[in-house]
Amino acid sequence: MSDDHTHVREFFTARATDWDGRFPDDGPAYAAAVAALGLREGDRVLDAGCGTGRALPPLRAAVGPSGTVLGVDLTPAMLEAAVRAGRGRDGRLLLADVAALPVRSGSLDAVFAAGLIAHLPSPAENLRELARVVRPGGVLALFHPIGRAALAARHGRRITPDDLRAEGSLGPLLAGAGWRMTSYVDEDARFLALAVRGG
Repeated sequence: MSDDHTHVREFFTARATDWDGRFPDDGPAYAAAVAALGLREGDRVLDAGCGTGRALPPLRAAVGPSGTVLGVDLTPAMLEAAVRAGRGRDGRLLLADVAALPVRSGSLDAVFAAGLIAHLPSPAENLRELARVVRPGGVLALFHPIGRAALAARHGRRITPDDLRAEGSLGPLLAGAGWRMTSYVDEDARFLALAVRGG
């Protein structure tokens, strides 16, 4: 396992048990971000870096019983917390790396990724891997329940123009990975960038 993976696992393992308790009011923001994907009954969707699975219930509600919901995370403790919270009923949980997804090419309609991009060791390659598993015309949602400035302030930092999630950085990054950004919102209450998989 790479140093990046070790760091990510250590970071999230230490926080898995009380993760949901730290952010108890995020549910409506997750539901709104899932709604922005425009999923339909029967769609197939991946929650990439699913953590404790907070997006799985709204994803399941969006695709219905005939749809497919997969939750993938690198940290076993986060997946265990998802199971304890009962979210394993809403989707199939897989221990896997988003750099090498155990999913057939073009087999999904959408990817939801909450808080993921800041933890990707190779963002361009990793976003390309997400594009690989989505059909042409499928959708990607990069989400965080608070905006860039609020998140930076939480960590005692300031945002900079070269921030990976800045619109001017993210658009070209997505384009180089096979996505076309269609919407970008960065406000105190949420960050949400939507992109469509090119043909």
